[in-house]
Amino acid sequence: MQANLINLENLNKLRIVTYPDPILAMVAESVREITPEIKGLAERMADLMIGSEGIGLAAPQVGVSLRVIVVSVTGKREDAEVFINPELTNFNGSSEIEEGCLSIPGVRAKVRRAAACTMRALDIDGNELVIDAVNLAATVFQHETDHLNGILFIDRLNTISRMACRRGIKQLEEDCKNC
Repeated sequence: MQANLINLENLNKLRIVTYPDPILAMVAESVREITPEIKGLAERMADLMIGSEGIGLAAPQVGVSLRVIVVSVTGKREDAEVFINPELTNFNGSSEIEEGCLSIPGVRAKVRRAAACTMRALDIDGNELVIDAVNLAATVFQHETDHLNGILFIDRLNTISRMACRRGIKQLEEDCKNC
């Protein structure tokens, strides 16, 4: 679904897309205006994320190429926050946490990322936010922002980890040959 095709009537049709869907490799467009459609998209994303037991979801993961992410590091709906046009800076330290992805079901691996970062974004009301994130929050922000840049966590794996995940990735590719 292209960004200009979002309308309130089709938001309930949105579903999490899975690898190797081409939209997951695209760089998402910036949000120019926070409209009722963008707010509806964010609500639907939060519902899908929590319903799938996730802690982060990016708009490309629901087939919409826009720079919108939803995060709830607790996994609770009431803690879900929306970040529009996020930008990350001030990467510090190093951390290796096992990651999974709602768009790559059944595949998990340790990924090395910065242990801390700063995220600048807009909230759903258009207010500018600056968040200094550490540990899990920093990892989630980096993972979801990667989605906005067409990067998947499996793209960041070292050779050994990638080999360990090869079977799950190949299965997703095989399953998609019929889609």
